[in-house]
Amino acid sequence: MESISEFVNGIVTGKLEDEVVVEWLKQIFTDGLSDAQTIELTKSMRDSGKRLEWPAEWANLVVDKHSTGGVGDKVSIPLAPALAACGLKVPMISGRGLGHTGGTLDKLESIPGFRVDLSITELYEQIEKIGVAIVGQTNDLVPADRRLYALRDVTGTIASIPLITSSIVSKKAAEGLAALVLDVKFGRAAFMNERSEATKLAHSMSAIANELGIRTTSILSEMNTPLGCAVGNALEIVESVETLCGRGPLDLEELVCVQGGVLLYSAGIAMDENHGAVIIHDSLNDGSAFNKFLEMVEYQGGKPENFLTDTTLYSSLGLLDSNLKTTDIFAESSGNIYDIDAMIIADICLNIGAGRKSLGDDIDYRVGVILEKQIGELIEIGDLWATIYHSDELDDKKIKSIQSALLTTDNDVEIKSRIVEMIK
Repeated sequence: MESISEFVNGIVTGKLEDEVVVEWLKQIFTDGLSDAQTIELTKSMRDSGKRLEWPAEWANLVVDKHSTGGVGDKVSIPLAPALAACGLKVPMISGRGLGHTGGTLDKLESIPGFRVDLSITELYEQIEKIGVAIVGQTNDLVPADRRLYALRDVTGTIASIPLITSSIVSKKAAEGLAALVLDVKFGRAAFMNERSEATKLAHSMSAIANELGIRTTSILSEMNTPLGCAVGNALEIVESVETLCGRGPLDLEELVCVQGGVLLYSAGIAMDENHGAVIIHDSLNDGSAFNKFLEMVEYQGGKPENFLTDTTLYSSLGLLDSNLKTTDIFAESSGNIYDIDAMIIADICLNIGAGRKSLGDDIDYRVGVILEKQIGELIEIGDLWATIYHSDELDDKKIKSIQSALLTTDNDVEIKSRIVEMIK
């Protein structure tokens, strides 16, 4: 094969057998790619299918974000409508959850009637009318990535920075973006545990995306503890609504405002990133972001009236179903909370049906965990600190496991920002 582009073409057309492609992936996994080769691979994957095109007057306004995923990471759901409420165009293409990482599409599909499988024509129409859509990848966009990702998954070649970069950036480039923010997480519950590896990935994605003409900023954020208080699809929709109404957890709100601020500045709407964050914060508190979310719900098949009260919201999401059980978890020690292990919480959620162990698994949208206490709070023995929503009975092993997630200390606990670095 004379070039990477020819190889990618062979992948898309099916001319190359799986065995040949696998050997190629293994070679990249072992030897890596140069920056020039990564750019060529990304461009070739971007061009393997259709590319979205937008009106000239939107030249600086089309934006998106991507997160490498984490426990309780629901940033996209309040962020996308907030951005649209501030004048940007957001054709957000998201994914599903696998393992301990929840997927934005699964969360949205817990809303009765909500469609994520829009055609490109429907996507264009919705962006034209309301400025925002959150959808799944269509068959027409970056078809090379679907085959490559499937083969990477079964051959253990997922954790390759050039392959991750080309996979993520090619899909965002196919969206016709002017600006992009990447939330690259590290920690015990992140795809990359070590900050150093996450930093390499962030630099790689930012460099390649900028080279392709997308103004890109990567944010390094910590993922040791769950983001926000809710883990589980329907429960995270409730927390997203709270955030859209200016009542969300501070760590979630911070990521929404900072990422949104970066994009507003990149698009020329804000004077700087801090000013942009203030504009996003205002949209969460003045009702405009929530109203835009309701528009998106209606356009994608849901019923906005379900979001008018807590009762209608909980009922529509199945959280008041008579066969849904709740179990309260009480503290076994006193002190200041300094850790809540996100992986333990994620494993519990996975084992009660909130996530998938393989892509074809069914999930129960209703189940999950609500954290009643956060890092830095004082807790006494016997205080409620978590509530588990579950369909089946919980055994003692699961209860003991979640008890081990909470750690306390007699010392003062500093509450730190999850954001540790910004890379352009």
